[in-house]
Amino acid sequence: MTPQSSIDDAFASLLRLAPVVRGTLADPTGNEDLPFAPVLLSCHADARPVGKDARAGETLCLDSLKPFDDLAAFRARLADALKDFASRHKRKPARLTLAGAGAIALDNAADPKHPQVLHNRVALVTGAAGAIGYAVCCKLLEEGACVAATDLPGPKLNRLVADLQRLAPERVCPAVLDVTTDAGVEEGFAAVVEKWGGVDTIVHNAGIAHVARLADLDLEAFRRLERINLDGTLLVLKAAGDLFARQATGGDIVIMSTKNVPSPSAGFGAYSATKAACHQLGRIASLEFAPLGVRVNMVAPDAVFCEGDYKSGLWEEVGAERMKARGLDEKGLHEYYRNRNLLKARVTGRHVANAVFFFVSRQTPTTGATIPVDGGLPDATPR
Repeated sequence: MTPQSSIDDAFASLLRLAPVVRGTLADPTGNEDLPFAPVLLSCHADARPVGKDARAGETLCLDSLKPFDDLAAFRARLADALKDFASRHKRKPARLTLAGAGAIALDNAADPKHPQVLHNRVALVTGAAGAIGYAVCCKLLEEGACVAATDLPGPKLNRLVADLQRLAPERVCPAVLDVTTDAGVEEGFAAVVEKWGGVDTIVHNAGIAHVARLADLDLEAFRRLERINLDGTLLVLKAAGDLFARQATGGDIVIMSTKNVPSPSAGFGAYSATKAACHQLGRIASLEFAPLGVRVNMVAPDAVFCEGDYKSGLWEEVGAERMKARGLDEKGLHEYYRNRNLLKARVTGRHVANAVFFFVSRQTPTTGATIPVDGGLPDATPR
């Protein structure tokens, strides 16, 4: 019997290859902004065919390709094997098997003419179990995406997934993802690849705040924000760059920034500094990932307190101090933030989600840019 660790290692190799397979199976569209129509795959540790996959002419066996040594060589051999299969069977395979690793099934073929721009596109949202994350997930589902809602394990993530699955049960994948460790990010990405074969869009929303003036700022509290807001951004970008390079069909990353980057507030030193570093990593990623066809943009909202029944985790943490500092109750704090912007607008999670959709639907050829969602704040205007 093969040791379990060997099975796990082999399946991990299959998951690394799945985005290569997914990218190779994608169809060119002729659209410069969205050059590929993606497919949906699923990965299985058991390579034995089931159901329709058992029929002759449905399975492409890659046993002889020795795929784990060289990804570039595997990509070239896979392309040749798929071309030969299509020539013989006049269609793409429904299933691909890899010796000793498992199988990759084609669950949904590419459809360049589908009316929804995000059809078959897989979106991974970090920090999804709060007001902004919930709104972003809902918007992406409405526009046809498959959504991987990721966060730390617990009741908040469980509730979010249950609510999202009522909207689109077949297009929601829950995944535990801790942005503070390599292993946590790797496991979260792997769960999504196992479910759908790859990722097209990453919305990096995970982040926390802390209120303290610099003279009172505890170093460990500052380092906690560094681990989540800054280290987390770096680890997600590293994993994204690796996956997009293997998939080779481009992609989109949207980083949730904040109005505190151009216009910090007293008492928000730890938050403003770590989010400014997060924002800057996004700008660097826009330079480094452009050759991969990956666009990296930022959305910078002002205070979003809730979206429906979902409250902002950030404001649950710092709201009490902000109310105390201004002598306001919760309603008064909300009105304070509404009245400080030029439009006197209540900024909602849905507004933020619309900005995310603008970028990931590629309505303009834009990367390295920021959309402010703040009702108009003169102090946040770069100068």
